[in-house]
Amino acid sequence: MMGPRQYTQGALFYEFSIEDHVPPDHMLRSVDRFVDLSGIRQHLAPFYSSTGRPSVDPELMIRMLLVGYIMGIRSERRLCEEVHLNLAYRWFCRLDLTSQVPDHSTFSKNRHGRFRDSDLLRHLFETVVARCISEGLASGQRLAADASIIQADANRQNSTAQAEWDPMAITPEDAPRAVRDYLATLDDAAFGAASPVEPKFTSHSDPASQWTGARGGPAYFAYSTNYLIDTDNGVILDVAATRSIRQAEVGSVRTMIDRVSDTFGIKPERLIADTAYGKGEMLDWLVQQRGIAPHIPVIDKSGRKDGTFERADFTYDPEKDIYTCPGGKELTQNRRAFAKPREKKPDEDGLLRYRASKADCDACALKARCCPKGPSRKVTRSIYEPSRDVARAIARTTQYAISCKLRKKVEMLFAHLKRILGLNRLRLRGPCGARDEFHLAATAQNLRKLAKLLPTPPSARPA
Repeated sequence: MMGPRQYTQGALFYEFSIEDHVPPDHMLRSVDRFVDLSGIRQHLAPFYSSTGRPSVDPELMIRMLLVGYIMGIRSERRLCEEVHLNLAYRWFCRLDLTSQVPDHSTFSKNRHGRFRDSDLLRHLFETVVARCISEGLASGQRLAADASIIQADANRQNSTAQAEWDPMAITPEDAPRAVRDYLATLDDAAFGAASPVEPKFTSHSDPASQWTGARGGPAYFAYSTNYLIDTDNGVILDVAATRSIRQAEVGSVRTMIDRVSDTFGIKPERLIADTAYGKGEMLDWLVQQRGIAPHIPVIDKSGRKDGTFERADFTYDPEKDIYTCPGGKELTQNRRAFAKPREKKPDEDGLLRYRASKADCDACALKARCCPKGPSRKVTRSIYEPSRDVARAIARTTQYAISCKLRKKVEMLFAHLKRILGLNRLRLRGPCGARDEFHLAATAQNLRKLAKLLPTPPSARPA
């Protein structure tokens, strides 16, 4: 039987509780237990005036931003609309049915002012990391690092070729905010000072972004987000924004390792990374200066494809500082005996060169397999070779095989960042904008990790 027609008639009084309408298993209800914003007001107090009109509650703005990144809402305009309509979002933001949602322009005003000046988003991220450590989710013994490229909010049509770009011709007073950020980071090791090589194109709207074709397809402007994670449960211990080039990404790992050591007292036993971090200078920094075991493949270009002897076929004697070839002859740095011993200086690439005697090579029966096109054989040795040998020895252990599997946890976090949180393209411009987005995204991922690994006990859930 067809039921009666429903007529809408407003009631005079409503008895309504948002708490009762948020499902017990909702993501935001699980996350809310780990959001501690009690110290935000004290952190921001020096950046507010003692007079004037009262501002929007900073805790409300941070909660709304967390909703956007946790639930994958990329637009702040849409975020304000969703918080206005969604009961769970209102509950998480501590808004009742009659509370007014701030305008989207409020976020921009505070982000470029108080939030950035006080480094609030970094403070928020470290607060969540401290909670992860206190809950036992991160031991800090086995760390893994990697970088992922995120497309910048810039396009090829609004750019200048390398030969025509002159940063000294920019007037900072008349330039947009992203351009001023670019000028401020020209001496930053993560951006302008990362490499003397200038990019092929420079964007007018976001000059600090890197023109890259790293993915093998059409080139585009991008930034790199760098993660340092604990492999126990995939907790992100630190995050950094850099240019999308290897030098900047490798340098950021050093910065992050020192920062987590100073902030949380973490002294890792090993660092897991891919071949991009296997340069001799980086391995030497880990082994000699920080005492960290490098579970990293070594970048070694000494291999040959023409069938001649490789450097691995030569035996090195550290006491005499000489190489011995397969024919039993010695290769030294100086063939002449000097009255005053000369200082052994590496070249600009940090390589020492060892040479065999021409007479020995001419009389050797193995010359055709050693140096068929040269008068004598030369072998190079890096000044960081002892640390490279340490990494090679680790690569032959069972623990290294385990580390290769654990390194995938970083890649899984990047996949989650792009597919679940929707951070395929940046919405904010400039180094500061990229840093803000990466900090908020990493904070959201850690909060979701806490909610997943530490579920709400059934007894604590609302009826």
